[in-house]
Amino acid sequence: MISLSNFDYTIIFSLFAVILLIGIYVGKTSGKNTNQYFLSGRNMPWWLLGLSMVATTFSTDTPNLVTDIVRTDGVSGNWVWWAFLVTGLLTVFVYAKLWRKSGVNTDIEFYELRYGGNPARFLRSFRAVYLGIIFNVLAMAGVTLAAIKIGQVMLGLDPVTTVVIAGFITVVFSAIGGFKGVVYTDFILFFVAMAGAFGAAYYIVGLPEVGGLENLIAHENVKNKLNILPRLDDTETFIKLLIIPLAVQWWSSWYPGSEPGGGGYVAQRMLAAKDENHAIGATFFYNIMHYALRPWPWIVVALASLILYPDLASIQEAFPTVTEDKLGHDLAYSAMLTKLPSGLLGLVLASLAAAYMSTISTHLNWGASYVVNDFYKQQINSEASEKHLVTIGRITTVILMIVSSLIALSLTNALQLFEIILMFGAGTGLIFILRWFWWRINAWTEISAMIASGVISILLTFTTFGNALFDVGGIFPGYLKFPFVVVCSSIIWLIVTYLTSPEKDKVLFAFYLKTQPGGPGWDRVVRKAEKAKISIKQTKEKWSVPNGILAMILGCILIYSTMFAIGNYVYGEYFLANILTSIKIKLGFTSPYLDENYEAYSDKETYEYPSKMPTFIAYLGLRLIENWDKIIENRLENFHFILNSFKTSKFKECIPDIYFDSKFEIIPLRFVLVDSNNLNLESLLSKNIDINSTWFKNPVISTKDKLASFNYKSNSCPKSELLGKQIINLPLEYKITKINKIL
Repeated sequence: MISLSNFDYTIIFSLFAVILLIGIYVGKTSGKNTNQYFLSGRNMPWWLLGLSMVATTFSTDTPNLVTDIVRTDGVSGNWVWWAFLVTGLLTVFVYAKLWRKSGVNTDIEFYELRYGGNPARFLRSFRAVYLGIIFNVLAMAGVTLAAIKIGQVMLGLDPVTTVVIAGFITVVFSAIGGFKGVVYTDFILFFVAMAGAFGAAYYIVGLPEVGGLENLIAHENVKNKLNILPRLDDTETFIKLLIIPLAVQWWSSWYPGSEPGGGGYVAQRMLAAKDENHAIGATFFYNIMHYALRPWPWIVVALASLILYPDLASIQEAFPTVTEDKLGHDLAYSAMLTKLPSGLLGLVLASLAAAYMSTISTHLNWGASYVVNDFYKQQINSEASEKHLVTIGRITTVILMIVSSLIALSLTNALQLFEIILMFGAGTGLIFILRWFWWRINAWTEISAMIASGVISILLTFTTFGNALFDVGGIFPGYLKFPFVVVCSSIIWLIVTYLTSPEKDKVLFAFYLKTQPGGPGWDRVVRKAEKAKISIKQTKEKWSVPNGILAMILGCILIYSTMFAIGNYVYGEYFLANILTSIKIKLGFTSPYLDENYEAYSDKETYEYPSKMPTFIAYLGLRLIENWDKIIENRLENFHFILNSFKTSKFKECIPDIYFDSKFEIIPLRFVLVDSNNLNLESLLSKNIDINSTWFKNPVISTKDKLASFNYKSNSCPKSELLGKQIINLPLEYKITKINKIL
């Protein structure tokens, strides 16, 4: 147990006060309707949503889970969740835009967009309860369990007291503030949590018992836990910790925050984004932070704990108030935090409180959105007013908190819960990937997969059947338990899919028309629609998924290289770390030249094009091109707005005659004006825009560089030079409000 100073209390209570004030402030707008309460009006920027995703997964149970894994299986044991990076980047580069196009309020509402009839309605309601209540309260129970252990070890609080204090503050904030309150406070909680995690790791490494990084790495209790990859000579461990997660787990299992094809609170944030590109940016930023950077301070503390508390007996001896049913390796993280000095201790406790509140508030709002939008409104009161639905959402929030707290009081450790949730989701993940791209998937596919994985997991986990198959002396090695569930569940849902009728054409046509998933899995549906003279294919662009998968692979190499590089810097392996860093830089910050004629200019230092850019940024640029129809529409709207504004003014003579030609069909990048009669158009416009910037004044080439740098000789094109002194280009990519201000 620790003793907190007044400074520590000031830090902690100041954070609580700020969070509650934000919740109360935004509660005024959040309570208007369910769109505001659960999605904040769908106008969130990528950076705020990305920070929110990171803060949400920065929960109190995550450092405990990582500590448990490191102490049990070494650093390489983290591949059980590191493998989910593949899932995350698949969501970034393939599914984020599809979710945003769907326009649904929750990912559960998706079921009645993709499927039809009574099975779809049943599936939507059942999944709302199954995920929003059952799985959700299990996930929250794990987070609350971590809070209980922190309370016991660091503050000497009994479990009930911890639950009441932490739960009351969080549930009040969550019920009042809604989704906007969650996201806004996540912005603050992110920085507090990161500062606490890195500050704790830095101080703990410098403890006399640890003696710095070099001594930590060389310590007898630590050196056999350092491998980032499992040892090849231990076949069973290598398969269990690396092969199965990377080959099977990431695509086959549903887990909160790492759903194949996107879903849960990640989907909630994508649906709340301003547009598709903000959804992509948010999820990509989240994956970089979540996998590459954030785990290392926790890993360092976990390794240091092996020196001070090498086994459970030493933890029990140091903290005798810890009850037997809560004793586990995950306690070591909280035990190490008791070594922190005043000030830093307050910051770390505040960061843990921040992490707890961020995660729980997200789960409460997410789970309540399922219950309200996908169960209550659909099955109980379809005529309910928006105000009534928000009230039900707040009541649900309180109930979810109470139930999850009661479950937390009966659990022992975080890893135990992680494995249970992972098993129950085994075999369903592939459906969540395929349902966007294969027309034959139907509602019965998902229902059968859910039932099959649940029943098989219960049999293997809680009965002697599992012991006979996979325990010591069983028929199969223990590491095959998870693949066994996946194979059995997949066989069952495939059989059910082909034994049941496909979705009706009307449902499939409507889904394709709205989301435009593309790909060979929909060819049959597209041909059928064409035959019926129904237009459902709105674009002739090449299917983007192959490029998305390539970007996913490159992104994985980039993020894993970053993660390995940071790890090797921590270990003092600078040579290997530098190699990994160079791979990361080469992959992340250069791309092939975009101009096929570049070689012809390679000997000229003055040739400026093409420039290099990060590979993933280049891919995001290609995703922008996919929205070309919207860009064209915006440019046309602006073009006609400017034309109508000028043609009724004295500056009509500045407009080129071609713009008045009814046959003019070109969509220009800029609106050209020629001030040949010295009407001072330039001075008038320069009040609101930088008239000398690249896109406003230069008819020869779009650059601020002098023409001489392009080997242009003066007077070579006298007419163009004369025109350059008279021409002004108005941009067409602005919003109408900005154009109106300029004019």
